[in-house]
Amino acid sequence: MGIKPSYIKNLGEELLVKHDGRFSKDFEENKQAVAGVTVIESKSVRNRVAGYITRKINRRKR
Repeated sequence: MGIKPSYIKNLGEELLVKHDGRFSKDFEENKQAVAGVTVIESKSVRNRVAGYITRKINRRKR
């Protein structure tokens, strides 16, 4: 996919700090969690943030 923009990383990191317990290793669950805690109107931005969070969580568990 390439390099993630800094606004995706910043938002993902902020959400992980504030709402760490709401996110899991599953992308579909994280999409719903991101939609629940933020007001992101763009579906593609929401999915990119959820994907970034999912990737961070999956790498943290290794």
